[in-house]
Amino acid sequence: MTQILLIEDNEDLAFGLKTALENEGFAVAIAADGSSGLERATHEAVDLVILDLMLPRMDGYRVLRSLRAAGIDAPVLVLTAKGEEADKVQAFSIGGDDYVTKPFGVLELIARVRALLRRTRGQAASPIPAVERFGEIEVNPASRTVYRGGRLVALAPREFELLLALLRRRGAAASRAELLREVWEYQSGVVSRTVDIHIAELRRKLESNPAAPRHIRTVWKVGYRLER
Repeated sequence: MTQILLIEDNEDLAFGLKTALENEGFAVAIAADGSSGLERATHEAVDLVILDLMLPRMDGYRVLRSLRAAGIDAPVLVLTAKGEEADKVQAFSIGGDDYVTKPFGVLELIARVRALLRRTRGQAASPIPAVERFGEIEVNPASRTVYRGGRLVALAPREFELLLALLRRRGAAASRAELLREVWEYQSGVVSRTVDIHIAELRRKLESNPAAPRHIRTVWKVGYRLER
């Protein structure tokens, strides 16, 4: 059975989410603060983490950083009452895979949980391509590592999947809707700013001049493409 860890200090919300997820066939454990959530995530088998950002004892940002620093790559769905873009960018940049802004619908959250789990399990079953190179960047899909000029670059899981999606197109343009379906498994009705935020992070980490990118290019009125 799929194991979900819900790190949420609001008892009513935690109970409601736990009930809804268990009705969908998931096993759910609850941690009421950041410290206990981090302890459980690092010592128990967890398939997915649902993480509130505003937590007592240790906030969600610190929990997320600690999880990724410990090598835990389970997908993390961030719950936040904040709607500011900067908060979403920060959550993505330190290893978050997706976010839901409070208030949210339970059906939407369950759909996102399923999409994250499908994507994660699909990675394990997919064939392993050869090492890809462009400019001073080397991408190894087998080890899920990226090097820039011989130095390891830390990419969040979604950033890595987005980079692979662009590489697979061999220079062809990809629309935001296509990338949302391929990387996030969402329908095109989902706000496409999610793609733009991740592209900005990829440029910051991989381009010599993110403001004038050489490789990750914008295709006007279409989306993005990768030039080697």
